[in-house]
Amino acid sequence: MSPTAVSSPTPKQVIERAKEVGALMVDFRFTDLPGTWQHFSVPVSELTESVFTDGIGFDGSSIRGFQKIHESDMLLFPDPSRTFLDPILEVPTLVVVCDIADPLTRKPYSRDPRFVARKAEEYLRQSGIAETSYWGPEAEFYIFNSIRYDQNTHEGYYFIDSDEGVWNTGQNGTANLGYRPKLKSGYFPVPPVDKQQDLRSRIVLAMIESGIDIEVHHHEVGTAGQAEIDMRFDTLVTMADKVLQYKYIVKSVCNREGYTATFMPKPLFGDNGSGMHTHQSLWNGDSPLFYDAEGYALLSDTARFYIGGLLKHAPAVLAFAAPTTNSYRRLVPGYEAPIKLAYSARNRSACVRIPTYSDKPAARRLEFRSPDPMCNPYLAFSAMLMAGLDGIQNKIEPPVPVDADLYELEGREAERVRDLPGSLSEVLDALENDQEFLLRGGVFTQDLLDTYIAYKRESEVDPIALRPHPYEFFLYYDA
Repeated sequence: MSPTAVSSPTPKQVIERAKEVGALMVDFRFTDLPGTWQHFSVPVSELTESVFTDGIGFDGSSIRGFQKIHESDMLLFPDPSRTFLDPILEVPTLVVVCDIADPLTRKPYSRDPRFVARKAEEYLRQSGIAETSYWGPEAEFYIFNSIRYDQNTHEGYYFIDSDEGVWNTGQNGTANLGYRPKLKSGYFPVPPVDKQQDLRSRIVLAMIESGIDIEVHHHEVGTAGQAEIDMRFDTLVTMADKVLQYKYIVKSVCNREGYTATFMPKPLFGDNGSGMHTHQSLWNGDSPLFYDAEGYALLSDTARFYIGGLLKHAPAVLAFAAPTTNSYRRLVPGYEAPIKLAYSARNRSACVRIPTYSDKPAARRLEFRSPDPMCNPYLAFSAMLMAGLDGIQNKIEPPVPVDADLYELEGREAERVRDLPGSLSEVLDALENDQEFLLRGGVFTQDLLDTYIAYKRESEVDPIALRPHPYEFFLYYDA
């Protein structure tokens, strides 16, 4: 896991590569504040060295969380180190990930999530604590055959269907061949129960073709096509880039094959939700900083304090790492959901788990299990890192590790283990009241935090609070 010095390609080399791979179009991609890729394309003939130095203009007022109409002009600057040949599109297209700048000052844009992640990496280096952080997110998702939903004045509904869904065991529109994972029974069955082996393999091959190193893919616990594909760890900004690339490829391959994929944390009632367990560690050169042969679970003091900071600030961090109202339908007891503010070796009911598959120093890391793949990875990883660094800088001791099932604790033992907040509104409140650790080094800015909180409240929390829930009709209509 040690860093390897690799020189970044020059703009001229990117242009030459575009010609070598036969690209006819160049697609410029960047990220809005909530964490969704945006893009536009130009013919390959328009990819010149001046594009990398002068930038490309776009309307920032049309992007969520960015500019107002009277200050809409913004610039994109392609990053020559982040390119790949799109494995999905029929027309050969070179994708270039971009950074955002103000056209008047030419300075990086404060609300560009990628800029926040760059600053977090620089803050880590300047802190003297470590040179590099490594990140290994495990994004889960569902693959369905059909999804219908609508919401208006007089109706609100969703209908999910999946040939793999256990609810279809009694259907007979066509010959019913059975073989479906039951609720919470989808972990590791071979085909024909696992009906999506080939589909996941095609997704993996597309990811590898686009330059993402993949370690494993498998069916996850949920019925109806819950899946997981794990990427090999990487540094913070690069891994955040890859998370968006990963989600794009999953959704695009599924769409091409006649399926629909979702990264919603909790699309199905009564079965496991989709998380993004995030492995993280700190290194100085070739030296892992989280290992100590004498420590609990082979953890060093540095790792323990990092956990202390992460657990202390977890409610605020989750405003970025579990950032939707739907996230808190996943973070409930009974579905392997990590809702307890505790850490433990091997224990999947704790927010922070210490994997014990290997006792090698290089393998020593922590896994923060509460995030989900709806997050903006640039902001979520940066917030986790800043919380962990605050723990190291202030020697924050975490609660005593708990190796028992946290859901089975009783009495005083249960009382000393706090729960995570239970709603998006609560974690936004936590972020409003716990910001200082994020503002250090100018990594996050007050402008970004205020804009993010306002966007989440106005676009998600308040609109959902105003609408009747379908289950309310079940409970109350005939009362």
